[in-house]
Amino acid sequence: MGKYKGFAGAGMNQNRNVSNVVKQAQKMQEEMEKVQAEIEEKTVEATAGGGMVTVTANGKKEILSLKINPEAVDPDDVETLEDLVIVAVNDAIKKAEDMMAEGMSAITGGINIPGLF
Repeated sequence: MGKYKGFAGAGMNQNRNVSNVVKQAQKMQEEMEKVQAEIEEKTVEATAGGGMVTVTANGKKEILSLKINPEAVDPDDVETLEDLVIVAVNDAIKKAEDMMAEGMSAITGGINIPGLF
C-alpha cells in the first residue's frame, strides 16, 4: 500500500486544482453577468448626414430613439433619408456591440470566448 501513497496525494492536489478552477470560472461568470446587465442599461448614440439622423440604442442593441431633422425630409429624395437612417442604425448597433465587447474583455482579459455574447 505504501507505493500507492504518492498517487493518492497527487489526486488530492488535482481535485483542489479543479475545484479552484471551477470557483474561478463561477466568479468570472458572475462578474460577466453583472457587467453585461450594467452595459445593457447604457446607451450609445450614432448620427448620419452631419446630424440629420440620430439614433440612440442600448447595450441590448435595441433602438431607443430615432430623430430626423426636418431638413432631411425631402419628398423628392426619400432614398437619401432611407440611407441616412440605415447608416445611423447600423452605426448605433456596432457601437453597442463594441461597448459590450469592451466590457467583457475587461473581465476575460482580452481572451475571446466563442458564444460569450
